[in-house]
Amino acid sequence: MSETTSQTPCEEFPQGIPTIRVVAMPTDTNPGGDIFGGWLVSQMDLAAGTVAASRANGRCATVAINNLTFLKPVVVGDEVSIYTNITHTGRTSLKIHVQTWRRARDTHVTSKVTEGEFVFVALTDKHQPRPIPPLSTKEELHDSCNTTI
Repeated sequence: MSETTSQTPCEEFPQGIPTIRVVAMPTDTNPGGDIFGGWLVSQMDLAAGTVAASRANGRCATVAINNLTFLKPVVVGDEVSIYTNITHTGRTSLKIHVQTWRRARDTHVTSKVTEGEFVFVALTDKHQPRPIPPLSTKEELHDSCNTTI
């Protein structure tokens, strides 16, 4: 018997690079028993922040979260995987598209549960915006290998 999902063809695979994978635990729940949306957002922000700091070669701060959409619930025991993709690099800022997918512990079926755009600004040690350095040849090669499907 094969497993089926209600995913559309465009949703069959996560977009971006895998950045964080974690198991949702009982301490992460809301009063209704599902995983608290704030916990998911914090995991997404951690993933996007990791990518932003790597690309900017240093400290970055979240300045906006745009178009955040919760599509499906996550439950205790689900494996939560977060994928990131830099969609825009400005002089001092980055836009990172983040998708969160879940996999029930006892299946291989995955589904997208949350997505949004996180905006970061690169900062100096004095918390002032700073220019994002150009990509090196090595980074450009790495980025070209991690484009979205």
